[in-house]
Amino acid sequence: MLYRQGKEIRSVRNVIVSEFVTLDGVMEDPGGGEKTKNGGWAFKFGSADQGKFKFDELFASDGLLLGRVTYQGFAAAWPSMPPDPEGFSKRMNSLPKYVVSTSLEKVEWNNSRLIRANVAGEIAKLKRQPGQDILVFGSGKLANTLLQLGLIDELRLLVFPMVLGSGRLLFRDGIGSNLKLVESRAFESGVVLLRYQPVKKESN
Repeated sequence: MLYRQGKEIRSVRNVIVSEFVTLDGVMEDPGGGEKTKNGGWAFKFGSADQGKFKFDELFASDGLLLGRVTYQGFAAAWPSMPPDPEGFSKRMNSLPKYVVSTSLEKVEWNNSRLIRANVAGEIAKLKRQPGQDILVFGSGKLANTLLQLGLIDELRLLVFPMVLGSGRLLFRDGIGSNLKLVESRAFESGVVLLRYQPVKKESN
């Protein structure tokens, strides 16, 4: 393990998938950017300790890995965000972004790179580089692909105390994985953090 400028720099990097989900497993449009029927549901719950967790999570990472829909939503919003005293928006805009998409022709948000083919190989290559965490926000289709490929090191679910009854679910049919709970924590908002690590399959 290496250290640089007071930050933990590992010889290999972890892929961390961090998701907002409701009790019935809906992950669609928590911020409202997709303009769906129930979009913006995450804004109903917030607290200082929850905000600190998301801040620490972002600053423990030195790269974002995003699917097309989440990337386009972020790219439309974050460049125009006003500066904040904590530097969250500056961090979001300055971090390298690795965008997995077969339909996008180019990515224009600052410091973005497009991954159009050999997703498993390209992400495995990123993981082998020294650095901090690689953080996946939203990007449900990509998260399912990463789980199926065995490329997720940790899954963080922020479970919001609400049932929407409809909307895109986080896990699609056919996706299966055994997970080990490594932490559970309730925030003052009523949101519960569940941190899981995939259980590696034993080789014969």
